Amino acid sequence: MDVLARVSEATGVPADLFSGCLPALASAASSGRLPGREEIATFRSLGGEAAERGIALRSLADACLLAAELSARAAPPPVFAALRRMLSAYADGYEDAQRRALRREEDARREFVDDLLQGRAERLAERAEHFGLGLAESYVVTVARPGAPLPDVEALAGRIERALIARFGSRNILIAAREGMLVCVAPGSLTAATGEFTYHVRGAFPPGWRVGIGRPHRGAGGVVNSYREATGAIETGDRLGLRPQVLKASDLLVFPVLLRDRAAIEDLVGSVLSPLCEARGGPEPLLETLEAVFASQGNQTAAARRLGISTRAVTYRLERIRRLTGFSPDEPTQRFTLETAVLGARLLGWPKEPFQEAP
Repeated sequence: MDVLARVSEATGVPADLFSGCLPALASAASSGRLPGREEIATFRSLGGEAAERGIALRSLADACLLAAELSARAAPPPVFAALRRMLSAYADGYEDAQRRALRREEDARREFVDDLLQGRAERLAERAEHFGLGLAESYVVTVARPGAPLPDVEALAGRIERALIARFGSRNILIAAREGMLVCVAPGSLTAATGEFTYHVRGAFPPGWRVGIGRPHRGAGGVVNSYREATGAIETGDRLGLRPQVLKASDLLVFPVLLRDRAAIEDLVGSVLSPLCEARGGPEPLLETLEAVFASQGNQTAAARRLGISTRAVTYRLERIRRLTGFSPDEPTQRFTLETAVLGARLLGWPKEPFQEAP
């Protein structure tokens, strides 16, 4: 049995990956010449091929060393210098191949997340299995938006995903970075995963963060719906100036209903609140007063504390609102109309964003 066959049998490394070692070693032994540029390039290429074929770098190095040992028991110093140079080239090529494979995996993951959240269904179920998701069950999507841009949001996504998988022992969780935010896709049955994700967000995000949680939905289309609900919850919280940092879409279902008939809500806001534009200082202080009163369940003293003004000032503003609009928050039916109009105004951005005139 020749040297190549013996080395391949002993190490399990195919002979074509290290056969070039023997001529290079023989040349170094006879003339002292070390491997040149072309030979180094060949070894780098073979190192990358070994990585792609799943041969461990340790096994490849062992094959080279064993080939040197069997071909020259008493090798002169140039042989070992040549061997070091060859092994270095093998390692460079091997590591380059691993980095390329990692980048391909990251690109594939990023493309999959975009397709999943935008509902592009080409081979989606097959690709989902590769990333550990079985789309036949229900999933909940949670979106976390930082208060300020994060330097390496993708690395943070990887750390949090590993932490959740270690905690719950399930590969059926996906966390990814998208548009500067973190997106968590978890089974609807694994309710604790959302809380664990939020816990890590709280510890890693700068102040001003907000989390939106969608409702559980089934299938690939359900993931899209839950994602839209989660981002919609964040947008609604911003528009309404809601205090909670964690918002559930299930708690905010009334707001999509309000916006479903935009013409009707514009008519309500315009009819009820437009007289507030006549107030000194504009409508904003009066709108803030109504919001504070509603948030305090009609308690004017508590509303005054929220606003940082006196109770008398709150009473004065409410009276001013009653005179201008004809609606009072003290009367149940009128209170509902006022509160709905104020919510509609915040959702529509009124009065900063005037309504468009119908053509």
